[in-house]
Amino acid sequence: MSTASHHHPTAAAAGGGAAVEVQPPPRPLPNFLTSVKLKHVKLGYHYTMSHLLTLCLLPLIAIAALHLSRLNVHDVEKLYSEIESNLIAVMALSGAVVIGTTAYLMTRPRPVYLVDYSCYRPPDNLIVKFDVFMERSRLHGGFNESALEFQKKILERSGLGEETYLPEALHSIPPRPSMAAARKEAEVVMFGALENLFKSTKINPKNIGVLVVNCSLFNPTPSLSSMIVNKYKLRGNIKTFNLGGMGCSAGVIAVDLAKDMLQVHRNTYAVVVSMENITQNWYFGNKKSMLIPNCLFRVGGAAVLLSNRTMDKHRAKYKLLHIVRTHCGADDIAFNCVYQEQDESGKVGVSLSKDLMAIAGGALKANITTLGPFVLPISEQVLFFASLIARRIMDSKMKPYIPDFKLAFDHFCIHAGGRAVIDELEKNLQLSDEHVEPSRMTLYRFGNTSSSSIWYELAYTEAKGRMKKGNHVWQIAFGSGFKCNSAVWEAVRTVNPSESNPWTDCIHKFPVEISV
Repeated sequence: MSTASHHHPTAAAAGGGAAVEVQPPPRPLPNFLTSVKLKHVKLGYHYTMSHLLTLCLLPLIAIAALHLSRLNVHDVEKLYSEIESNLIAVMALSGAVVIGTTAYLMTRPRPVYLVDYSCYRPPDNLIVKFDVFMERSRLHGGFNESALEFQKKILERSGLGEETYLPEALHSIPPRPSMAAARKEAEVVMFGALENLFKSTKINPKNIGVLVVNCSLFNPTPSLSSMIVNKYKLRGNIKTFNLGGMGCSAGVIAVDLAKDMLQVHRNTYAVVVSMENITQNWYFGNKKSMLIPNCLFRVGGAAVLLSNRTMDKHRAKYKLLHIVRTHCGADDIAFNCVYQEQDESGKVGVSLSKDLMAIAGGALKANITTLGPFVLPISEQVLFFASLIARRIMDSKMKPYIPDFKLAFDHFCIHAGGRAVIDELEKNLQLSDEHVEPSRMTLYRFGNTSSSSIWYELAYTEAKGRMKKGNHVWQIAFGSGFKCNSAVWEAVRTVNPSESNPWTDCIHKFPVEISV
């Protein structure tokens, strides 16, 4: 920040007399009507409204304390005699209180803790640089010049870096996608993430009571969840679920399902595995709307350990506060904007509609409208409601008030679906560069890893040493269907990165400047 120096002139007497310093007039007070910044007013208003209940209760507490201080022995004896004469009523009331308290404790939602999680980091031999990507695409022979040029442009503008990963089958010349290769990719990703998770948490896999696996485009028989049961010889009464076709937001859906299961089954662990499989879902045609996923999606996956055991509270990293799910599938345009189909040549791929960003914006609006009352301070809710009323009564063209979600969250994990998604959320939610840094760097370093990207972003925040006790994290993801899902977590302690954190040995290089 630069500072300005002010030099005051001097008046010299004629004929070389002594110089007399002219004192500047005293500086007037600033005009507060024009100089007070709105953000400072909002902070003060937010503090007042957040503590409104406390401020209202203080006079009542003071009056009650004053009355209690005036009680004497005679008043206490009189109160005791009143209780004795109404002993049955007092006992009935006490019993009702005990029964009510017991019922509340038995039926209240059990807290769900995130003990730890692990993000899979592929070996370096699977790194694909831009020139290698384009060379292999050209050598394949299935892409025409227009398709090759289109992929090159998408890569250059995608926000991806030169160290993302593709599966082994796609590194072959020519590529060799097959069921066996796809199954191998799934095993390497799932088991790699789970091995690190079991190592860091030191839990016995046989203690897992619930297992949820989500993968949109690869659903073999036996299922992915059965592959995990077989690998780790999990117990026979484990509750397993396999979610398919639910897109990049399925990770939050999987956590929501695991949370519901932990409300039913006491004193147990739930493991969520989120991944996508690329091997059999690479598009080898020339339809441009179906070529975009080739340029964005990369190998990745995450395994998450959840618990409802009270004893895990002290070693857990986070506590789950809220999950809000929004499904726009009733609208035909939203339903078709991410669609797996065959092109004119019969080649299968996932087509992305030009309406995708508009659909995502509408889904986000619906989601945060539901989420807002759960997380926003009362000050923001009052301002939003007042703005809504003013628009209805006075001027419908008046710009609506956008709640400041930065007052509710300390960290943001925005699904790294692409550069445009991150740009739009940064703009619409008025976030800073640091707020979207985890998302941009995840897209740059690992690409779009689908439903697991929000966990790579959380790992980035931890690796930077930014996660402090009491911080709130908002994970938000978009997926086919069309869906927008949010998860809100609270850090129960200051979180240090795990040994298996995928950013540990390279975090000093980030953030990097990404060229437009």
